[in-house]
Amino acid sequence: MSAATDIIVLVVTILGLGVIAQVLADKLSVPSVLFLILAGVAVGPEGVGVIDPALFGDALPAIVGLSVAIIVFEGAFHLHVDRLREAPSEALRLVTAGAAISLLGTAVVVRYALATSWGLAFLVGALLVATGPTVITPIMSVVPVRERVAAALETEGVGNDVTAAILAIVTFEYVVLENRGLATLAAEFALRFGIGIGVGIAVAGVVWYVLRRVDLSAENAPQNARLVVLLAALVAYGVAEVIGARVDAAEAGIAAAATAGFALGNAEIPYREEIERFGGDITLLVLAFVFITLAALLSIRDLLALGFGGLLVVVVVAGVVRPLLVLVCTAGERFTFRERLFIGAIGPRGIIPASVATLFALELQATDPRAASVLAGTVFLVILVTVVVQGGFARHIAEALDVIPMRVIVIGGGRVGRSLAERLEDRGEEVVLVEHDSRTVEEARQEGFTVKHGDGTDVDVLKAAGAANAKVIAAATADDDVNLLVAQLAKNRFDVETVISRVDERANIDAFEDLNVEVVPTGMSVAWSMDNFIERPGISHWMTERDRLGDVQEVELTAESVVGMSVAELGDELADGCYIALISRDGENRVPRAADVFEKGDHITFIGRTEAVRDAIARCRPE
Repeated sequence: MSAATDIIVLVVTILGLGVIAQVLADKLSVPSVLFLILAGVAVGPEGVGVIDPALFGDALPAIVGLSVAIIVFEGAFHLHVDRLREAPSEALRLVTAGAAISLLGTAVVVRYALATSWGLAFLVGALLVATGPTVITPIMSVVPVRERVAAALETEGVGNDVTAAILAIVTFEYVVLENRGLATLAAEFALRFGIGIGVGIAVAGVVWYVLRRVDLSAENAPQNARLVVLLAALVAYGVAEVIGARVDAAEAGIAAAATAGFALGNAEIPYREEIERFGGDITLLVLAFVFITLAALLSIRDLLALGFGGLLVVVVVAGVVRPLLVLVCTAGERFTFRERLFIGAIGPRGIIPASVATLFALELQATDPRAASVLAGTVFLVILVTVVVQGGFARHIAEALDVIPMRVIVIGGGRVGRSLAERLEDRGEEVVLVEHDSRTVEEARQEGFTVKHGDGTDVDVLKAAGAANAKVIAAATADDDVNLLVAQLAKNRFDVETVISRVDERANIDAFEDLNVEVVPTGMSVAWSMDNFIERPGISHWMTERDRLGDVQEVELTAESVVGMSVAELGDELADGCYIALISRDGENRVPRAADVFEKGDHITFIGRTEAVRDAIARCRPE
């Protein structure tokens, strides 16, 4: 076959395997990276020999660089500021102090476990700083932890992808090759980061102006907008690379792509839904191409040559360094101890270490074959093990640590849905809104709500919102047909314990009640509220939105420390202004007596000041 035919077969095979890997990953709910790496090894020169990346010749580094730029851009595009607010200080510490601890800890274990030079040890450490969005995001899609936990992991992934790429380049040039010292390394790192941020902001500004102010043709505007944004990723990368090369600061492109993606992702731009969908599809193909190509270059001999030392590196990096840096960086009250353990247990490496390590290994092969072998072998061994163990068992880890909250899912992000979500979040519930209208989604996100963009009657959308682990699903749209379908899915497909629905037409109530759905008729609910103000004005004013001095809450007793206590004993420990109003057990409700003893599973109703009621709930149902 001719060279052109060989390349066609190569590209088609890689993309075909990539699609198959993605389908398998979705079926098994594990990161696609695992299947991509295995596919690359299986069909590469050391496998059946179907593909040979050497056909790309000297163009491979440039192809990988542009591909990584698209992947990083897309990851940053989805990193919204409202998510960053969920874990601001912790995320900042993870990408600064956490990266430093990871670099130092990994370098030390590589230096002594594999008997390498300090330069090579720090190079491996720099590469393994990255936990990348390409592996974190798929994990978060199947493990519905609290938003603050997901936000911390995803922010760290995007930030450390950029940090690792630039840090590794600088380390390679100034420690391994030229050995100019740490002061020069720090200066060059800052220069590359500065160039990348400057170029990224400039490109994002131009693209924002084009999308908002320039007529992109009414008929093809969404398509043209997608192409403009894709071009932004490539231009940001290319311009930063050119500028960096001229001032002896190559590899500033990754920072530029990440900055441009983040800036555009948080700007008000038209056709956002179409752009996000298109960007996701392009990224999947690029990700498949890069991972399979690089995995095909992996030498099994390199992995086996590491021996016990290689296994020790993996164990220490994943089992000691990672948990330690997370415990240090997440200290405070925002995360529970179990959540901190979970974050520490989830640190799979992804595309940046794989791609950059391969390129470095190719460059080192001629001058230092052993260093090239140790570099590629160590990085890919850590990727393989962390993706398999941490990615494949992430949900099991989360369940063992009990960090998957029972969610409340509200379908409909309009006034009713948002008002309900606000009240629930006020009481400490984990609430996810599901809304299909793009403008309403953006408004809700700007107000601080967690929103899943999609059709609430779509099984996949509900699954992604966490319906499999929801304790309540509330259908709050103005369409009875939509609400009824949501109720059917919640009851029959996800077996949700409590399903509540808004019903506008009284004639439809029977259909909902046949499903054992709690019904809130729109007209009657207004009448009930007005009647409360007439008959019970004191408590109604007390609990209104404008004057919510108090609250009434029911909680299931799970705290072992409260089980066996009497009502009088618990009452003495409650904050001033909080009282036990009702005890529900085995379907029976009764006003408590002082001598009544609590049993596990009791439902206790508290009434009192809002803060005091919250404290009582936390006492009886600790996270």
